[in-house]
Amino acid sequence: MNQEISLLILIEVKPNHRQKQIDAFNKIAPIVLKENGCLHYELKEVENKENEFVIIEKWATEKDLLAHDVASHMVESDKLNPTFRAKPATVIKLLSINV
Repeated sequence: MNQEISLLILIEVKPNHRQKQIDAFNKIAPIVLKENGCLHYELKEVENKENEFVIIEKWATEKDLLAHDVASHMVESDKLNPTFRAKPATVIKLLSINV
Protein backbone atom coordinates (compact mmCIF):
# COMPACT_ATOMS: atom_id res chain seq x y z
CA MET A 1 0.00 0.00 0.00
CA ASN A 2 1.35 3.42 -0.98
CA GLN A 3 0.92 6.27 1.41
CA GLU A 4 2.16 9.84 1.47
CA ILE A 5 5.40 10.37 3.32
CA SER A 6 6.37 13.58 5.04
CA LEU A 7 9.88 14.45 6.11
CA LEU A 8 11.27 17.02 8.49
CA ILE A 9 14.94 17.66 7.80
CA LEU A 10 16.61 19.44 10.73
CA ILE A 11 19.64 21.45 9.67
CA GLU A 12 22.24 23.41 11.59
CA VAL A 13 24.73 25.53 9.66
CA LYS A 14 28.13 26.79 10.71
CA PRO A 15 28.26 30.35 12.07
CA ASN A 16 28.13 32.92 9.26
CA HIS A 17 27.02 30.30 6.71
CA ARG A 18 23.28 30.93 6.90
CA GLN A 19 23.04 32.43 3.42
CA LYS A 20 24.86 29.48 1.87
CA GLN A 21 22.10 27.15 3.08
CA ILE A 22 19.40 29.48 1.74
CA ASP A 23 21.16 29.81 -1.61
CA ALA A 24 21.70 26.05 -1.93
CA PHE A 25 18.02 25.40 -1.22
CA ASN A 26 16.82 28.08 -3.63
CA LYS A 27 19.01 26.60 -6.37
CA ILE A 28 17.71 23.05 -6.03
CA ALA A 29 14.08 23.63 -4.97
CA PRO A 30 12.69 24.27 -8.49
CA ILE A 31 14.27 21.02 -9.69
CA VAL A 32 12.97 18.99 -6.74
CA LEU A 33 9.47 20.41 -7.09
CA LYS A 34 9.36 19.02 -10.65
CA GLU A 35 10.29 15.50 -9.53
CA ASN A 36 7.69 12.75 -9.80
CA GLY A 37 5.73 12.50 -6.59
CA CYS A 38 7.03 15.67 -4.94
CA LEU A 39 4.03 17.25 -3.25
CA HIS A 40 5.82 19.81 -1.06
CA TYR A 41 9.39 21.07 -0.60
CA GLU A 42 9.98 24.09 1.61
CA LEU A 43 12.75 25.62 3.72
CA LYS A 44 11.87 27.29 7.03
CA GLU A 45 14.06 28.99 9.58
CA VAL A 46 13.77 28.14 13.26
CA GLU A 47 12.57 31.13 15.28
CA ASN A 48 15.34 32.77 17.33
CA LYS A 49 17.90 30.25 16.01
CA GLU A 50 19.91 32.03 13.32
CA ASN A 51 21.78 28.92 12.22
CA GLU A 52 18.94 26.39 12.29
CA PHE A 53 16.55 25.44 9.51
CA VAL A 54 13.93 22.83 8.72
CA ILE A 55 13.13 21.47 5.28
CA ILE A 56 9.57 20.20 5.04
CA GLU A 57 9.01 17.60 2.33
CA LYS A 58 6.00 15.58 1.25
CA TRP A 59 6.16 12.69 -1.23
CA ALA A 60 3.36 10.74 -2.85
CA THR A 61 5.04 7.35 -2.34
CA GLU A 62 8.11 5.68 -0.87
CA LYS A 63 9.24 4.93 -4.43
CA ASP A 64 9.19 8.65 -5.28
CA LEU A 65 11.20 9.49 -2.16
CA LEU A 66 13.78 6.80 -2.92
CA ALA A 67 14.17 8.11 -6.49
CA HIS A 68 14.64 11.63 -5.09
CA ASP A 69 17.40 10.47 -2.75
CA VAL A 70 19.51 9.10 -5.62
CA ALA A 71 18.72 11.77 -8.23
CA SER A 72 21.92 13.25 -9.67
CA HIS A 73 21.04 16.79 -8.58
CA MET A 74 20.58 15.60 -4.99
CA VAL A 75 23.83 13.64 -4.97
CA GLU A 76 25.70 16.73 -6.21
CA SER A 77 23.92 19.00 -3.73
CA ASP A 78 24.68 16.66 -0.84
CA LYS A 79 28.41 16.84 -1.63
CA LEU A 80 28.37 20.58 -0.87
CA ASN A 81 26.49 20.38 2.42
CA PRO A 82 29.54 19.71 4.65
CA THR A 83 31.07 23.00 3.48
CA PHE A 84 28.42 25.04 5.30
CA ARG A 85 26.57 22.69 7.66
CA ALA A 86 27.71 22.27 11.25
CA LYS A 87 26.79 18.57 11.29
CA PRO A 88 24.81 16.05 9.25
CA ALA A 89 21.11 16.78 8.97
CA THR A 90 18.62 14.90 11.12
CA VAL A 91 15.84 13.31 9.07
CA ILE A 92 12.49 12.64 10.71
CA LYS A 93 10.17 10.50 8.61
CA LEU A 94 6.46 10.94 9.27
CA LEU A 95 3.67 8.61 8.18
CA SER A 96 -0.05 9.25 8.16
CA ILE A 97 -2.16 7.69 10.85
CA ASN A 98 -5.00 5.72 9.35
CA VAL A 99 -7.94 5.91 11.72
